[in-house]
Amino acid sequence: MAVITISHQLGSGGDEIARRVAERLGYECVGAEILAEAAHAHGLAEDRLTGLGEGKPALLDRLGAEALMYIAVMQNAVLDAALRNDIVIIGRGGQWLLRGVAHVLRVRVMAPFVDRARRLSSLVSPSVGGRAGGGIGGHTIEQLLRRDDADKRGRMRYLYDCDLDDPLLYDLVIVNSHGEFTGPAEAIALLARRVEPSAVTEGLQQLLDRAVAGRVQLVLVTDDRTRAFTHHEITARHGVVHVTSRAPSAAVEAVAREVPGVRAVEVAEIPAVPSAFPLL
Repeated sequence: MAVITISHQLGSGGDEIARRVAERLGYECVGAEILAEAAHAHGLAEDRLTGLGEGKPALLDRLGAEALMYIAVMQNAVLDAALRNDIVIIGRGGQWLLRGVAHVLRVRVMAPFVDRARRLSSLVSPSVGGRAGGGIGGHTIEQLLRRDDADKRGRMRYLYDCDLDDPLLYDLVIVNSHGEFTGPAEAIALLARRVEPSAVTEGLQQLLDRAVAGRVQLVLVTDDRTRAFTHHEITARHGVVHVTSRAPSAAVEAVAREVPGVRAVEVAEIPAVPSAFPLL
């Protein structure tokens, strides 16, 4: 029993490797569909949530109340998927959201740029509308790869303030220079099978704690009593939730206690920063 996250560069074959890992282990394999399900469950715009999960939000948009709600829903979708266990999660920031969880194997699949461009070109039809020679040119393919790389790096930087290519975010980094799927899939499956039962027990508790904290975050950014305050730091341990927030402590406690799994709430209220230019 394990949870595997696979982050991959476009054209590296990481998506196909993820599917083969799931087949070998008998695991579920999920990607963008978990965001679609979350959007439907919360009555949100599916294209907006999916776009946030795949692109780079503008800074001011990221700081807005609506964007914070979408981010919280996205993070909860990944955590809820991980709680299903025996699952391969493709992308969605899983390598950061599930960092430090004992039974999670975080994988990064990369490949040399020229190999990625060649593989992507081979997947594109050489003709458009039945006309020979109407395919996408090599220069366009290269532009697509560079833009996708930049968007993914920007997304991780804006959402989680981390470097997508930081090797410390991963337990295993695969450079798939030969465009091979079987070998990498077997290596990942082998590592997943070696996860100790004690690690699974510990990891599930860590996930439960993180999921409770995530649900509290979601209600704080959506409830009318607290949504005007956009900064909340939340941790949870065995149902005891610690919240640091600028929102009134009584409101935070009342909202957080409504979340299933919360046994107690401890709030540290951050004092409001006085204006340097007081109103006369």
